[in-house]
Amino acid sequence: MSHCAPENPWHDEVCACHPARMVDVEAFVADGYVKIPGAAPREMADAARSVLWAQLGLSPDDPSSWTEPVRWAADLTGAGPFGALTHSPVLAAALDGLCGAGGWVPRGSLGNIPVRFPVSPAADDRGWHLDLNTPQPDGSWAVSARPHTVLLLTLLSEVTVDDAPTRIRAGSHRDTAAALGDQPLDAADAAVLAAAASSARPVHHATGMPGDVYLLHPLTVHAADEHRGHTPRFMAQSPVVLTEPLTRGSPSPLAQVFS
Repeated sequence: MSHCAPENPWHDEVCACHPARMVDVEAFVADGYVKIPGAAPREMADAARSVLWAQLGLSPDDPSSWTEPVRWAADLTGAGPFGALTHSPVLAAALDGLCGAGGWVPRGSLGNIPVRFPVSPAADDRGWHLDLNTPQPDGSWAVSARPHTVLLLTLLSEVTVDDAPTRIRAGSHRDTAAALGDQPLDAADAAVLAAAASSARPVHHATGMPGDVYLLHPLTVHAADEHRGHTPRFMAQSPVVLTEPLTRGSPSPLAQVFS
């Protein structure tokens, strides 16, 4: 018998028997990413999307106003529905499972949010790459084999394979862990190295429903995709900072990439 209180608005998300709570660590270790279905209530993601439409000054009912393939919106405060997304107990449990309890810093907001529209020609920003993951002494960020972040993708709209889902090279975190040397690289050099090292890996797509999230290993190679559908795609791309940089000796599943 479940001991969860049914009147709890997070009941379905926090109940220990809820499948979204049971993060698949083995899949993450093998593929370099994992999907967490229903990490936040869909109605919160839908409400957040409505806020972003207003922020952009556009309407979901007026495709004639969609004139650019990519527009950037942002959640910089975590207010309203965004707070429910960033403070999801299911997401927290998944991060504990992958990074270790106390191994990550909670976010206060989703940050910058690219919105991709079904507009041609597509934006020229779809190359395979690694996100900047390591702070440098001068305040800039670089890519290194000792990353300080993991990547959180939060779906705020329904995303099918035609709706510009993030493309993920499954298992590529092992390729880049082996290819990266001791010196940090800038974004361009890291992209060339990562794309070449992982070229044989199968491509998966970050599809799902509003409120689903994906967690990507910091060394997993990924890329944007062309929008071939009809509905604009809203998805936040947020770094989650680790409390300690990842090393071979780190106790979390993240470090299994080095084994």
